Amino acid sequence: MEFIRKADTASFIRCHLNAFAYFGGITQTILYDNTKQVVLERDQTGAPVWNPQFLDFSLRLGFALRLCRPYRPRTKGKVESGVGYVEKNFWLGAQFVDEADLNRQARSWLDHIANQRVHGTTRERPMDRLHQEQASLAPTPPIESIAVFLRESRKASWDSFVSYAGNFYGVPWTYAGQTVEVQADSVTVQIFSGGVRIATHPRSAQRGARFVTDQQYDGMPAGGAATRRTTHLAFQTEALPEVQVEQRSLAEYAALVAVPDAVSLDEVLADVFRGESA
Repeated sequence: MEFIRKADTASFIRCHLNAFAYFGGITQTILYDNTKQVVLERDQTGAPVWNPQFLDFSLRLGFALRLCRPYRPRTKGKVESGVGYVEKNFWLGAQFVDEADLNRQARSWLDHIANQRVHGTTRERPMDRLHQEQASLAPTPPIESIAVFLRESRKASWDSFVSYAGNFYGVPWTYAGQTVEVQADSVTVQIFSGGVRIATHPRSAQRGARFVTDQQYDGMPAGGAATRRTTHLAFQTEALPEVQVEQRSLAEYAALVAVPDAVSLDEVLADVFRGESA
């Protein structure tokens, strides 16, 4: 079990890798509830149109994809019953400070409560069952061979920052406007280009934080993004020159608007347009 902020394909794949690490290997088959991260749609014959990114992931790691039959609650229930158990026994009343804290609590609950109970179907504790089945699990490939699935593409902004999870992480100015790859965990955010790591930052648990990398703008020619950014910030904080305002007595303004009773409004307006009155 893992809680994530965004259920996109990249996050979905990372959850799989974390699950395989927890189980100690890769299962031969995984059953899915027709989620868009796995199957985009079904064609006219009912055959699944797979999410190409996830299909590539499953083929590279060597596990088979199975789908619940649409509109058949019997198979779908196998997927949703676990979710219901978590909602009723862990999620209700949960208190946490951030995503990392929530997942630490979830892992502790798994190890000490959920996987120690006697399962209603197998009549065994899940941890005992796992020990029996671990021998049939395939080993997880080296991290180098699956690193591509841990990264998400982002475009660096004109001022050499990459937006990720509501925060901004700096890269060297030479990568401004280029597409880079972000690999993040609960502690760090690493940014790569062409397989080369170009920046590493601590991951912020808040939103709106901005991190500048060492020598981010070193060597930038005049007029580059850094220069524009510096000028922009200076403009935002520049004090306006002091303005000398002429001071007059309030009696002068009173005299301008005073209208004798015998003067009609038309006469006043005529004087205004002739420039004879303020």
